[in-house]
Amino acid sequence: MIEAVARRCAALSGWRRRFVWLLSGAVAVLALPPFFIIPVLPICFAVLLWSLDGVRCNKGALSAGWWFGTGHFAAGFYWVSHAFLVQPEIYGWMIPFALLGLGGGLALFPMLAVWAAWRFADGLVRRAILLAVFWAVVEYLRGHLLTGFPWNLLAHVWAVDAAPMQFASVVGVYGLSFFTALFATLPAAVVAGARGQVAALAGVLIAVGLWGGGALRLEMVAPDSSDMQLSDLSPDVPVVQIVQPNIPQRDKWRPELQNQHFTLLLEMSRRPKDMNPAQKRIVIWPETAATFFVETQTAARMQMAEMLGPNDILITGAPRTYPRDTDVYKVWNAIQVIDANGDIVASFDKFHLVPFGEYVPFRSILPFPKLTEGRTDFSAGLGPQTLVVNGLPSFSPLICYEVIFPGAVIDDENRPDWLLNVTNDGWFGNSAGPYQHMAAARFRTVEEGRPLVRAAYTGISAMFDSYGRKVAELPLSTADILVHPLLGDKNHTTVYYLWRDILFYSIVSFFAVLVTGYNRISKSL
Repeated sequence: MIEAVARRCAALSGWRRRFVWLLSGAVAVLALPPFFIIPVLPICFAVLLWSLDGVRCNKGALSAGWWFGTGHFAAGFYWVSHAFLVQPEIYGWMIPFALLGLGGGLALFPMLAVWAAWRFADGLVRRAILLAVFWAVVEYLRGHLLTGFPWNLLAHVWAVDAAPMQFASVVGVYGLSFFTALFATLPAAVVAGARGQVAALAGVLIAVGLWGGGALRLEMVAPDSSDMQLSDLSPDVPVVQIVQPNIPQRDKWRPELQNQHFTLLLEMSRRPKDMNPAQKRIVIWPETAATFFVETQTAARMQMAEMLGPNDILITGAPRTYPRDTDVYKVWNAIQVIDANGDIVASFDKFHLVPFGEYVPFRSILPFPKLTEGRTDFSAGLGPQTLVVNGLPSFSPLICYEVIFPGAVIDDENRPDWLLNVTNDGWFGNSAGPYQHMAAARFRTVEEGRPLVRAAYTGISAMFDSYGRKVAELPLSTADILVHPLLGDKNHTTVYYLWRDILFYSIVSFFAVLVTGYNRISKSL
């Protein structure tokens, strides 16, 4: 029966073949967060690989990759349309262009991968391996070219559980994407005789190995004290208090509601009744929770300070600008750290800005407004930093999607004790977007061996330990606080931290040379 399906896929032509490619790419999204229907991945890639047997020219192979990629990215990023509906009267008309442009533009990457696999490999087994190699390579390129967008990588399907994520501590998320791609492509070879059946079994065993090996690693590590009561803590153990106000994005910047929103944030920042008054506390507000320039609003800072004990700090997202008496006017999407005296004791400026969201590329020739509030484009910060405040454990602040970039979330010369991600996923409503964002962020804990605290404006706020295990979470579209001891007793140095993507380069190079070399030898015989 499987052989018959494979033959029918190869026999497709015209619009039917393009529709199957488009549909297969779209269905493959079900393996990603929040669905995690992982078995659809080898099914969809099998359809793609089987149909390539009917392709006879470069144009056909390029078309296969582009249609598959367009379906995959248009379906995977459908939630982007929610951002344009916050102010539909201004941005609503851009939705079709955004989705088609994003899906079709990003599809250029799998287009190249599929073409290269078709062009440089004969036989289903070799083509499956080479497609996995080039898929991982183009994911790496997608994460770096034109500011990069490493969202919905194949490796993110394993965020369903901490165990299969563990291999990222060695090869990073791109290396894990390669092995995930092998898991997705090799089962298609089941129709290629005995050798193909062995390859298909190897694909299945990859998933078993990732899950089993990761579970064994976690079994060897004692769990963090996630159930520790606040009343049992030593006053020297810092406690994190994440504030998730759940204010709709359409209301966030309305002038007549600013005082109401600020009051809500203050009330949610009060010390919990069961907490020791001497306990060190880190109160965290999400991205641009303070919708004003904190450095110029002394009265507001003093109100924020009133919520703090003498050893507490408040970390908030806020816009930051030059003082009014300067000639140059710039605005940053920033993090401001405030102590119990109302002083700003540390700042961080977002360095990886969202094109068209926080600035408009080629503004002189593209007359589009940016999606975020204000007419002035945000300026970029200097890069990853490690902040040390009031003797508390050092942290690496990351604003919004800065956290999705592997190997670019910490200052390697000054390694932090924990990672902080403040974000505003309220742009994307109750969609797959916030879940995909959190899944990508979670991988940084495994790669860096450091815990992550995530404060999201409308959710999902969460804490993960240094092995990617979820410790606590606030659901999407919920107004609440999350209070938990700051993790750090299981911090460790990972292979990925020491080597970064060197192992990934080596692995894909090895398989590319092996398959293309074997393919060339087999042709000459």
